[in-house]
Amino acid sequence: MEINFYLKNIRDLSPEERLQAIGEVFENNPEFLRSLSGDGALPINVADGMIENVIGRFELPLGVATNFKVNGKDYLVPMAVEEPSVVAAASYMAKLARLNGGFEAYSDRPIMRAQIQVMGIQDLKSAKERILKYKSKLISSANEKDKTLVSLGGGCEDIEVHLFEDTPSGPMLILHLLVDVRDAMGANTVNTMAEHIAPQVEKISQGHVRLRILSNLADKRLVSASVKIASSQFDTPSFKGDEVIKGILEAASFAVVDPYRAATHNKGIMNGIDPVVIATGNDWRAVEAGAHAFAAISGHYSSLTQWSSSDECELVGKITLPMAVGLVGGATKTHPTAKAAIALLGVKSSIELGQVIAAVGLAQNLAALRALATEGIQRGHMTLHARNIALQAGASSSEIDLVVQSMIDN
Repeated sequence: MEINFYLKNIRDLSPEERLQAIGEVFENNPEFLRSLSGDGALPINVADGMIENVIGRFELPLGVATNFKVNGKDYLVPMAVEEPSVVAAASYMAKLARLNGGFEAYSDRPIMRAQIQVMGIQDLKSAKERILKYKSKLISSANEKDKTLVSLGGGCEDIEVHLFEDTPSGPMLILHLLVDVRDAMGANTVNTMAEHIAPQVEKISQGHVRLRILSNLADKRLVSASVKIASSQFDTPSFKGDEVIKGILEAASFAVVDPYRAATHNKGIMNGIDPVVIATGNDWRAVEAGAHAFAAISGHYSSLTQWSSSDECELVGKITLPMAVGLVGGATKTHPTAKAAIALLGVKSSIELGQVIAAVGLAQNLAALRALATEGIQRGHMTLHARNIALQAGASSSEIDLVVQSMIDN
């Protein structure tokens, strides 16, 4: 279902009213709404089949970020996260971006790498030549393990060979399988292919195969998102828009040059990315690993985003990072809430999903930079954190807003 709407003033509704508003768009499908609400969505027998030694279920709040428009399409974005201000910040920045047409995004093809480590080779260069000589045969052999993927237009399409002559364990040859995994995250696919061709690689290289495993540095599966915001959109009673943009650019430059700042800067980006990855049943550890490795790929850990100003005094932002997410396999097909979250998003491919996630990460980064450049990060964050404090103090659901307002007033 293509979603061509966005919900206004959703933060003023109760959880039940928000769910009802979403349900009206999705024809009030009871099973869909129950899965989104989390009310008995994950039966214990299903949880027991997902991981080992299950004793229960651990819940996170599931929110929905509004106002997102990516490549001209509207999205409601499910976010599973415990930190206050994340959903609100992303939604607000998406609202500003929307006034300028929203976010633009584009992606590489979904290429994943599998690595095969070969040890005990006497002549690395000769072994590399032999492997490349038999490259076509090895690619065909790898594709025998997933004919369905090949029939969908994917499959192994290339092989790289990397040589490391001096390591703590001696010389090693590393073979990379490059596989188009289509709408899967791809870990199981590439691992299976690597294990399948390992005996052939061993025979050709005259070495001993050790590791056969994917790489989470998916540098051939990058996604980029960009946005432009007019300076006037940052005007407040206390700050002029051009002053805000200047502060944002100074804060962004700090993250470019200093890895200590870059770590926190990128963590703020992942504040937006991880909740969507989790909500859709994808592997957030893999996405985190790929993002941080990519941030250091130059040899210097730096920012995942780039910010500048245009000739028209607009703020221009861009994010680029690996995005290994899928719509088939794993929890995306077994967890009822993950399936409902994907339906809520209305994405049709892993590429589209990655583009939306990147846009959310960019929005989250902008929200943090804007706060840092103006009133500071704590004002908005602690205002929303006050709800947690009210809960800890024993306030009932009907009392929370009154207690929070009283705390803010004082």
